[in-house]
Amino acid sequence: MGKTNFPVILYFMYQQMTRKVYLFAFSALVFTLTLGHTLVPRSRGFVNNYPLKLSLYGFFRGKLAELLPAKGVMPYTLNTPLFSDYAQKARFIKLPKGKKASYNAKEVFEFPVGTTLIKNFFYPIDARDPSKGRRLVETRLLIHEANGWKALPYVWNEEQTDAMLEIAGETKQVSWIDKKGQTRKLGYMIPNMNQCKGCHVRGRKMMPIGPSARQLNGNFIYPDKHKKINQLLYWQKTGMLQGLPALSNVPKAPVWNDPSTGDLNARARIWLDINCGHCHRPDGPANTSGLFLYIHEQNMAKLGVYKSPIAAGRAAQYAKYDILPGEPNQSLVITRLEATDPGIRMPELGRQTVHQESLELLKEWIKNIKK
Repeated sequence: MGKTNFPVILYFMYQQMTRKVYLFAFSALVFTLTLGHTLVPRSRGFVNNYPLKLSLYGFFRGKLAELLPAKGVMPYTLNTPLFSDYAQKARFIKLPKGKKASYNAKEVFEFPVGTTLIKNFFYPIDARDPSKGRRLVETRLLIHEANGWKALPYVWNEEQTDAMLEIAGETKQVSWIDKKGQTRKLGYMIPNMNQCKGCHVRGRKMMPIGPSARQLNGNFIYPDKHKKINQLLYWQKTGMLQGLPALSNVPKAPVWNDPSTGDLNARARIWLDINCGHCHRPDGPANTSGLFLYIHEQNMAKLGVYKSPIAAGRAAQYAKYDILPGEPNQSLVITRLEATDPGIRMPELGRQTVHQESLELLKEWIKNIKK
């Protein structure tokens, strides 16, 4: 038997131990990056430097669920909002002290760093009787930081006393009585932070979707005024907005389900714009489809008329054209909006149910497009 070479054995053991240490460290790093928010001590009240509880921001005074805006927090609404499984929304904005938003006639306003957009999603207990109250499900914050916009989802607790930061998202079972007296139930999906980017990315940058001139050009009843006031004029008067031209020169979005605010084409186009146009535009995530549904598209072929589907996956088998004039049931746009299959439906995120009321509008619109 030969001599045992102890230095070689010891060196070999050292290498194996070192590899294990590196492997453990690498695994810990991956875990921290993917689920790191669970490792931060929650007793400190912050997760990755963001408040764990919605209440810590101080956006609202008094009982949190009443959503009474604190000083410097302004409520607002949109003429035609995004459909989110019939959830209703209470929107607010907080600008940094002494700063203003800049007017833009075509796109969302330019907001200064430090701005926070606050969107609260809720369902009425009984849509026929608002006095019965509501149930808050989530609050999404869009915060303008120095390196861009940051989306943070907060999920309300069962007691309705606060909302907790949930980076990984969540699905909550909700129910309500609709205006027809029917009980509705669904699994409401709260997106994770990465999913928020799926809709809010434009030109590789995260951006707000709703607060544009056309969407804000409408009346709102402010709590301290008790009367309807045009939102843009009020923002200008309170020092929140700069560069606003005469109101007669400002575009105005119709209310999609109110014929008194616009004709059939205008109402269908604004619904498509707010629900689909943030992705289906030349600089949006769905630009490879060649289907552009944003409000500024005037080319009927790019709008989908007699256009064959591109990058539509297995949904392409259901229709030859994105929009076939006069034939809504042979138009892929309608097929996608009627679908609940995740591989076919559009939008991909933010809805699991079918918005029947808007479908009626869009079908009527396609029926009236000239062949």
